[in-house]
Amino acid sequence: MTFPDTPFPEFALTSPALTPGLMLVHGNQPEMLRDLLVEWMKRYPLAPLENEIILVQSNGIAQWLKLALAADATDSDGNSDAHGDAPGEHGGCGIAAALEISLPARFLWQVYRAVLGRQAVPENSPFDKGRLLWRLMRLLPQVMGAPEYAPLLGFLAADSDRRKRFQLAERLADLFDQYQVYRADWLAAWAAGDDVLIDARGRQTPLAGEQRWQAALWRALLADVDDGVADAIEGGVGGPGEGREGRSSAGRAAVHEAFLARAENWPPGEAPAGLPRRVMVFGISSLPRQSLEVLAALGRWTQVLMCVHNPCQHYWADIVADRELLRRVQARQQRRQGAPVEISEELLHLHAQPLLAAWGKQGRDFIGLLDEHDDERARAHTLSQFLAIEQRIDLFKAFGGKTLLQQLQDDILELRPLQETIELWPAVDPGRDASIRFHIAHSAQREVEILHDQLLAACNADASLRPRDIIVMVPDIDTYAPHIQAVFGLLEASDSRYLPFSVADQGQRHFDPLVNALEKLLDLPQSRLAVSDILDLLDVPALRQRFAIAEDDLPQLHRWIRGANIRWGLHAEQRASLDLPPQADAAAANSWLFGLRRMLLGYAVGADAAAWQEIEPYDEIGGIDAALLGPLLQLFDALDASWRTLREPATVADWCLRLRQLMADFFATDEGGSGSSGDSGDGYTLLQLDTALERWQEACDEAALGEALPLSVVGDYWLSRLDEGGLSQRFFGGVVTFATLMPMRAIPFRRVCLLGMNDGDYPRSRIPMDFDLMVHDYRPGDRSRREDDRYLFLEALLSAREALHVSWVGRSIKDNSLRPPSVLVGQLRDHLAAGWMLAESTAQGKAARASTSPGEALLAALTIEHRLQPFSSDYFPAHPQASRLFTYAQEWRPDAAGGAGTSELASASAGLLPPLLREEPLSLQDLGDFLKQPVRAFFRQRLNVSFERDDPASEDQEPFDLDGLGRWLLQDELIRAQAVAVEQGQDLVAARATRLASMARRGDLPAGGFGEALAEELLAPMDALFSRYQAALARWPQMLDGEEEIRFQALVDGQALELADWLGGIRLDGAGQRGRVVLESSDLVSNNHYRGDRLIRHWVRHLALHVAGGPLTTLVLSKVGDVELPALDPAQAESHLNALLAAWQRGMREPLPLAARTAFDFLKAGPDKARETYEGSSWQPSGERQTDAYLLRAFRDFAALTASGEFKTLAERLLRPLLEAIPAKARGETANGAQAGKAAGASA
Repeated sequence: MTFPDTPFPEFALTSPALTPGLMLVHGNQPEMLRDLLVEWMKRYPLAPLENEIILVQSNGIAQWLKLALAADATDSDGNSDAHGDAPGEHGGCGIAAALEISLPARFLWQVYRAVLGRQAVPENSPFDKGRLLWRLMRLLPQVMGAPEYAPLLGFLAADSDRRKRFQLAERLADLFDQYQVYRADWLAAWAAGDDVLIDARGRQTPLAGEQRWQAALWRALLADVDDGVADAIEGGVGGPGEGREGRSSAGRAAVHEAFLARAENWPPGEAPAGLPRRVMVFGISSLPRQSLEVLAALGRWTQVLMCVHNPCQHYWADIVADRELLRRVQARQQRRQGAPVEISEELLHLHAQPLLAAWGKQGRDFIGLLDEHDDERARAHTLSQFLAIEQRIDLFKAFGGKTLLQQLQDDILELRPLQETIELWPAVDPGRDASIRFHIAHSAQREVEILHDQLLAACNADASLRPRDIIVMVPDIDTYAPHIQAVFGLLEASDSRYLPFSVADQGQRHFDPLVNALEKLLDLPQSRLAVSDILDLLDVPALRQRFAIAEDDLPQLHRWIRGANIRWGLHAEQRASLDLPPQADAAAANSWLFGLRRMLLGYAVGADAAAWQEIEPYDEIGGIDAALLGPLLQLFDALDASWRTLREPATVADWCLRLRQLMADFFATDEGGSGSSGDSGDGYTLLQLDTALERWQEACDEAALGEALPLSVVGDYWLSRLDEGGLSQRFFGGVVTFATLMPMRAIPFRRVCLLGMNDGDYPRSRIPMDFDLMVHDYRPGDRSRREDDRYLFLEALLSAREALHVSWVGRSIKDNSLRPPSVLVGQLRDHLAAGWMLAESTAQGKAARASTSPGEALLAALTIEHRLQPFSSDYFPAHPQASRLFTYAQEWRPDAAGGAGTSELASASAGLLPPLLREEPLSLQDLGDFLKQPVRAFFRQRLNVSFERDDPASEDQEPFDLDGLGRWLLQDELIRAQAVAVEQGQDLVAARATRLASMARRGDLPAGGFGEALAEELLAPMDALFSRYQAALARWPQMLDGEEEIRFQALVDGQALELADWLGGIRLDGAGQRGRVVLESSDLVSNNHYRGDRLIRHWVRHLALHVAGGPLTTLVLSKVGDVELPALDPAQAESHLNALLAAWQRGMREPLPLAARTAFDFLKAGPDKARETYEGSSWQPSGERQTDAYLLRAFRDFAALTASGEFKTLAERLLRPLLEAIPAKARGETANGAQAGKAAGASA
């Protein structure tokens, strides 16, 4: 904000003269104050080209005023808007234009410049916090040699990255900024060489020895700024004729004193050039004494209209602690009738409203400071102007007293003590009065879920309630934002339960993908640069656009990255920079350079090419998709260049160049709007970042900071500039508004909801710095986070017009133990319990008559304790009208997914899905997979639902040790390679070594000794396995050429099903008998038992070869255990296949209750063993259901699996033939044992 160089006398020709002076209007309802402000502007308008200056402290108040001014001038419906956007009786102005809405601090500095002269006061004070920080950053090392600074030397030791110095400079800049506003007398004394502290009563005490460095540092700052001003003038920076004495090098406190002196001595009848004719102050509940002194002095020449939100119409300063520190000569408000002049502590409860006394200290101080500038004669002089617009200077109005909430608000307005409350108000009937409700939840997520249901119920009960009538405030919006999105953002706009919402006050670093990406880039010198990090970067539209990568290309890139075995690190040099041992190969295994070389070589040489210079080609890249490799390489080059640049310290000017280059290298926006990936918000974010760099360089140049700074200091400071906030942030959007509990946001809403009111979380605590000398020297007007929060809680209570919803995490999510609410909520509940009682006509009231504590009965009626889970059966009672627990989330209803007594998804026969019509025949793989996991096949093939989830973290770790699946894959590859060598008559040892070397070059094996040890483990069973394999091949020495065609058809319930495939590996013995030798990479024996489920796919092929070419023996060899499946009668094999196809047809219509491992144990040992296998046991906690998400979804326990009775039938029909085909010796059973297993199955 900059004032013009001339006053506004010409405006007198086009607008009426304005009476100067400070006019203070008090009121208890912000909408009435707003109406007065709007009507004042309409009745006493400024000239057409003159801006209306309004000072506010929050973006919410600013937007609320704009909406009120923009309301239709003919709108006279005071209740037309939920939170009072439309003004009262006389309507708005019809337009909100020519408004200059500003924060007070910036405006007041321009007032200093207008009165003292622009040459005397710089546009930006060198003592502003942002500028002081970098001056201190330079100055601290220079002064540390003096003995006064000994207390700081310990903290600044071992500060190679200068983070400690930066943190200290940042805290000192904030502290000196507070001193300039709240302790100007201290700084004046220190500047004069007096190392003293001055208390609120003017008493001086010497500064403690360990704190004398503060006074010395302030003097050093003054001298440094003074030297800087002199250097600027000598260098020609000052204006023409400007001398050193013309430029002020003093701090804000000294400038303020000079301003007051100049204003006091200003010639009568004249006004300083450049001051506005009118200033309006609105929605500010606290200002420093210094700011009020400026506004009062400004009133000599300018009309200053200040609308003050005052919760009480009586004088109430003496009911709060430290009242003797107020410099009150006279009070604007009168004492309540019957109140004594002096109230002792013993009589305070007889004359004080308890909640106002407990929470109102900040407001009391502010109103007390205003009283110092309030003048009864001035009020009388301006009274006619208020009467002309049918307004009053004291706008106090009762809330009505119809509900418990209004009664409480009226008590505060009237300063009623507790005894009068008890005598005045009737008993509460919660069935009719829902104005105050408390909700106890188990977590923040549950709080938001409960809120959603409560708001839906409120909207259903009152058709006039709109989303814009509701505000939800929490202590920290960044903590609640994910929960809000997970609940309110889950529903589509077409859903009847959808409530439009917006989240205000979020720091940009918490939700802006571009800023998150920039933060990752700034962390390059310390980053592992894992796969997940790069994929996160590629999720940012502006970055993808910069490298011409479409969103649809990401899955393909991900497959290549996974296939090339990239895990983390740019290259060996980058890994070594993280204090890891250096590696000889620049392209360290599993690094990005390693993987990209594999991709490039694979693209160049194609499939089946040999390694080149120890690089194993990755041959999956080809065709037009290969064009994607170029952008990926460009991204790698940009990351590598930025990593090398950001590692080195640089001067501020060089950092600005580097960071601008970083933004240009990685981000692009579609400013024309033609591209699909562009975002105008990204362009604005980049502009903000560039502006922050410009201001930072300007501040550092002013501070003469020429030192090279590391990234650890620069990066976080740069991004933090985005979270400074301002009046341009959106607040109102015609939707449910979620916001942080912030001071000076007392906007009325029909429903005010407070979440997160937990003990310890609210009031929010801010641990003061050890060297903050204000902590032990309270003065009226001092800012305190806890006092701010207390007054804010009072403002929130007074802002609710119809309902107040308060919730907290009152039960532990671990053990359901009680957790207390915020002390403020406790005080509110205690006051309600002491001042009101439950109506005896209610059910709770009748029960409370026998209770010794009526207050507890009232609180119980006003409090709803919610369940841990949203799907608790308590939310679906038989008689919903009689229950206080309810939910609109019908998907949680117990019968939403199926009926009782069956699986969660199984349905009655009449409810079966129609048969699945396949255009192509089934393959052997399809049928084998189905028999092994029928429930999984239903979900994936019929419903197209997959429960498998990739673990992003696993992609970031290099293979030091492999899990079971990883070992299986490598051993399977080794087995296949050796099988080919046997078939082609090659040397087995050489084939193993070649394959292991290829695995190492691919990065599948750990480096060094870890890889050698793993290779030995992989090779350990190979000699014995292939010895048996070669012996088995000798049993059937003749290999048949080609593959045998499998073609089998069956008619199932009128549907023709076909099985078609090709299968090779058929051999003949000397007698012409057919056989097949199969290598199984999994162990057939586990825990001394043969695993029938691992033979299922071989069994299906065994049956298919019988119907294709006649009897055949299948020998399955594994590392541990071999099984020979004997030849069958082809008719018997055909019967088994018919049963499998019929099961498949049924299994595509509903999930079959069959689990292979469980079924085999059921057939062998009965239901007890089967239950243990399915659900797990104490010695083996992981049962089959835990290893199969599909089983767990469909059949949550063994009882659900067997409830329909089909489990036994399916096991007998589908798996019993395989079990009996396994030789008894392999099964570990005798014939009697097999019969015992059958008997156990029958008894089940």
